[in-house]
Parts: sequence; structure tokens; C-alpha cells
Amino acid sequence: MSGATGRAIGAILTLAIFSTSAIAQNDLIKIGVLTDMSSLYADNGGQGSVVAAQMAVDDFNRKVLGRSVQVVTGDHQNKADVGSAITRRWLENEGVEAILDVPNSAVALAVQGITRDKKKLFLATGAATSRLTGDECSPTGIHWTYDTYALSQGTTKAISRLGAKTWFFLSADYALGSQLEADSRKVIEATGGKVVGAVKHPVNTPDFSSFLLQAQSSKADVIALADSGGDFINAVKQAGEFGITQQQKLAGLIVFIADIHSLGLQSAQGLMLSSAFYWDLNDETRAWSRRFIEKTGKVPTMIHAGTYGAVMHYLKAVEAAGTLDGPTVSAKMHEMPVNDFMTKNGRIREDGRLVRDMYLFRVKSPEESKYKFDYYKLLATIPGEEAFRPLKEGGCSLVTKP
Repeated sequence: MSGATGRAIGAILTLAIFSTSAIAQNDLIKIGVLTDMSSLYADNGGQGSVVAAQMAVDDFNRKVLGRSVQVVTGDHQNKADVGSAITRRWLENEGVEAILDVPNSAVALAVQGITRDKKKLFLATGAATSRLTGDECSPTGIHWTYDTYALSQGTTKAISRLGAKTWFFLSADYALGSQLEADSRKVIEATGGKVVGAVKHPVNTPDFSSFLLQAQSSKADVIALADSGGDFINAVKQAGEFGITQQQKLAGLIVFIADIHSLGLQSAQGLMLSSAFYWDLNDETRAWSRRFIEKTGKVPTMIHAGTYGAVMHYLKAVEAAGTLDGPTVSAKMHEMPVNDFMTKNGRIREDGRLVRDMYLFRVKSPEESKYKFDYYKLLATIPGEEAFRPLKEGGCSLVTKP
């Protein structure tokens, strides 16, 4: 065999291998979980969100439209530029059809912009900012689990009804903190309360002493923590060390059960919070949560439960629509009611907001807790129509004008 012939055969074999690989890649439907794998939101989303997404894929028999479904993972490192780069690579080069989680509002807003332009699905199961269904809404963006408006409505209203009149805000200095504080201020003003001070802190702050001393000197009835994850945990711990909680009430505006687990009931007892999910709410939530706990050894957060539900609803919509086209699948998701262990008779509005019931909880004392992860006492169920911002008030350009 001549050298030329050998080279020709080699080229044909290489092309065949490449073609086979390309076909294999095209046979996959990829779902991307873009999350925080190593920093302050890792326990609330992180690997747990990946597990939850995979559980939904497995429960859907791992295929839709005759093609295998694959979950891919990215760590946005809480940086909008990193999250944007991963999103573009996934959508432009790696065939990812839908992106989920994104527990950082600044990153989520960047992802929403890119997916809007690319006409791909963004299912925000971990982000909080209500701008995702307001001025930054998208025809292919669905805000799934909770938002700053709903959290502020539940917690701030409840504490105001207990007689709190003056408030001081300790807020994370990025999109989440700003929006959570803004939404809460409206509730406080509407209930006759007054904000007597506010301070912003950098994300991932190890030392809250100067911020807490400002809050303490304000003598406000309530110190509202408009931050989450590791920042929330550090602020609560240090407030206890300074003795602040003996004189003033702490209000967590975005609290996850993983935060309570890290704090321990001795530190967190009495805290009131709003949530879209609690593992021990009923038989259905317990059954799913036990499966999750078996796989992870950790109690599921509302982000984990929401990620499972969003993936399942997406796959059902793809199957019903018979296509992967982003706008078509999004329209089908809006059309179909959401019913699972977490959400009953949920509906996705034209601004992309999934409307579902929210819950108000009080953290139990160590004496009240009877078994592992027995952390919350249900105080009230807040109907979805009351919990979430009225459709006409968000400023979403997709909302039909009267």
C-alpha cells in the first residue's frame, strides 16, 4: 500500500470516527445546571441541584423525543462574566437546550439576557431577583421557585403584624440585596413601619462587626438581613456573639433550610422566614425528600425541589410540543399547569412567573425538634395570588396592556 493510499484511508477513518462522535452528540439533549459549586451558595444549590436535575431525568426514563437526556454542570463562581462565558459556550458550541438554577441574581440577569437572544430556555430555580419577571423578563425565561417580592411579602408582613415598627437593613451589595431591600421597603411603608437605616456589605463577607454595630446603634426593632447563604449564616452567628439578638429581632429575608442546619437550632430558633418548600410538609414532600437525602445525606432546599420540578415540567413540555425549539417549548410550559410534590395547580404567567403557594415558618427550638431535620413549624400558607407581585406592576414588556 502506497503512502498516499494509506493517508487517504486514514483520512476516511478519521472522518468516520468524527462523524460517529458527532451523531452521538446530536443524539443527546443537554440540560445545563449552572450553579455555585464551592462558595456561599453551594449548600443551597450546588451539587444538590445537579442531583435533583438528574433525579428528574431518571424519573422521566432518561429520554425524550427518542433521544437521551444528559445533565451538564457549570460553576459560575458568583461572577457574571464567568456565568456568561459558560452560558455562551453551552448554547453556541455544546448544544445545551435549557439552563437551570443560577443562585446569584447578578449572574442570573446576565444569563437571562443571553438565553433571550439565543431563544433558549432559562429556568431560574435558584435566582431571587424579581427583575427576571419585571423589566428583564424574557419569552424563554421562567422564574420558578421564589423571588424577592414573595419573600418580602411573607416575612416582612408577618413581623410587622407582630408589632415591629422600625427597621434597619443589612443588605448584600449586589442585585439580590438591592431588590430584596427595595421590595421589603414597600411592604414596611404600606404597613405603617419606618426604615431608620441601612448598610450594604460585600458578598462573601467574613467579618460583619462594623455593619452589625451600625444596626445595633440604630435601635431598630428589626434588623433585616437582605443576604443569603454564607453571608446570612455569618451575620446571624456574629449578631448572637455581640448579644444583639437579646435586644433586637433578626429577620432573614431569604433563608434556606441548609442555612438553619449550619447555624443549629440554638442559634436560629424563633427566626421567621418564607419558603416555597419544606421537606416535612406532607407525605409527598417527605417521600421525595427521603430519596434526595439517601443520595446526598443532606436535607433538600427549595432550590433543589424547584430544580427537580422545573426539569420535569420542561421534559413534559418538550414531549408535548414535539420539538426542542425554545419559544415553542416555553409556550407549552406556560400552557400546561404545574402539579408535583412541591407545587399544586401552579401556573406560569405571561411574564414568566410560576405562581404557587408560599409558606411562612418559624424555626423550632432545640426542645421542639423531635427528629433529624425537624426544623420548621408552619405558621401560614400564603396563596400564590397574594404572595407574588401583581402581573401589571412588574413592568414586563410581554404583559398584554389593558
